[in-house]
Amino acid sequence: MSKSTEREGKTEEEPGRDIVVNKAARYRYEIVETFEAGIVLRGTEVKALREGNARLADSYAAIEEGEMVLRGAYIPPYAPAARENHEPERPRKLLLHRWEIERLIGRMQRKGLTLIPTRIYFKGNRAKVELALARGKEHRDRRREIRDRDLDREIQRDFKQRLG
Repeated sequence: MSKSTEREGKTEEEPGRDIVVNKAARYRYEIVETFEAGIVLRGTEVKALREGNARLADSYAAIEEGEMVLRGAYIPPYAPAARENHEPERPRKLLLHRWEIERLIGRMQRKGLTLIPTRIYFKGNRAKVELALARGKEHRDRRREIRDRDLDREIQRDFKQRLG
């Protein structure tokens, strides 16, 4: 950190630091592939994100009129902005190359996949969204996953007791 930013009390943003993570996504969906997309934000939205306040639960990405749009993401109003604030759940445009959007359209239609945001983070001074191409899990898949995780935990516990 440089001395000038240290004196001013500003902290530099860590590269790739997660602002918000969609924990339910890994539970509800089987992640096939992930993508990084830029997000178009207003000034008050960026400030609210830097405070670490946002929710991705029940949000999704959709393709509308040839553009990728993030819907259902909640970025709370920035308190000091008062009148000039943004709408918390407005649709936000995602920035992807045309060929990426066309490729995603094809994969979503062919394989019955959906696009969900898994996290929002800053890369440098730009906000990025990690999108996951995902397939919904059935209830029995979730139960099997929990059972396997519990079995692995028991095996690790037994292994530690025998060694120690």
